[in-house]
Amino acid sequence: MKYTTLPNTNIKVSELCLGSMTWGNQNTEAEGHAQLDYALDQGINFIDTAELYPVPATAETSGRTSKIIGTWLRKTGNRDKVVLASKIAGPGDYTAHIRKTGFSPNAIKEAIDLELKRLQTDYIDLYQLHWPERDTNRFGVRNYEHDSNWKDNFNEILHSLDNAIKEGKIRNIGVSNENSWGTMRYLEESKKHDLPKVITIQNAYSMLTRTFETDLAEVALREGVGLLAYSPMAFGVLSGKYIKGKAAANARLKLFPRFARYSGKQAADATRAYLKIAEDHGLSLAQMSLAFVTQQPFVTSTIIGATNLAQLKENIGSINIKLSDEVLNQINEQHSIMPNPAP
Repeated sequence: MKYTTLPNTNIKVSELCLGSMTWGNQNTEAEGHAQLDYALDQGINFIDTAELYPVPATAETSGRTSKIIGTWLRKTGNRDKVVLASKIAGPGDYTAHIRKTGFSPNAIKEAIDLELKRLQTDYIDLYQLHWPERDTNRFGVRNYEHDSNWKDNFNEILHSLDNAIKEGKIRNIGVSNENSWGTMRYLEESKKHDLPKVITIQNAYSMLTRTFETDLAEVALREGVGLLAYSPMAFGVLSGKYIKGKAAANARLKLFPRFARYSGKQAADATRAYLKIAEDHGLSLAQMSLAFVTQQPFVTSTIIGATNLAQLKENIGSINIKLSDEVLNQINEQHSIMPNPAP
């Protein structure tokens, strides 16, 4: 395994982070524990969860994923061997079953306390805002529409998180599905008022979704905010299993076709082109896709997910692959022909 540190800390994390959002829905508790055991054995020490998980989110399943991690921590006593990241869900219809109070001080306190209980731990290493409280573009939405009713509360949010840090409940903070303006506003408030600094941003990034490069990459590199890249395989599309017709019956896009971000014709056409590049160089498309993300200078860790151990083994194996300039050039040439087919 290869390691780096969370920006502005001395916390060592693996360059691959184990994602968990299928546990409690597509995966059982036993399967989640098996993935955790295998990942730790392979050197992965970074685990990401959220109060919302598993996805799709429902009132019945909310928090189940973190409970599975909690029972594993209790069973194994491995808390000191892992770095835990979690998230408070942003407001919206999708999360109304959790709470309707956004990122208010009481909401943040409640969310952290409940998550600590589910995880069966006293502290969370990295606590993230799952998406902005204000109504803005996220999850690949285009055509910005201005929310004139939203009141700026960046300072209040940072004060609430600062209180949790001082209480020892969380150690560091990050954002997720955020844009450049929001990220810079958090950084501005932290500098002006000596408040905790956002050290990571968890956004979608893959060969099919490279919009992070347009402006957030500069923010990340100049301000020391590391990208935790989620969906690096575009919900499994970049394994090639869908275009090859080899997807299992329990594959995510078969079970949940409404998650259509990576399912369009352009995404399929681009995936075929990337598959050819991989095959021409004797690589699996999955490992090429993950290696491409991990090699980016603004990426701190690549979040991988799997529904079985065979997938997880292949994904973890990508850490040993360094893509040549020739491969990277061909990927970039294809990207210039069909940029961001699944933004």
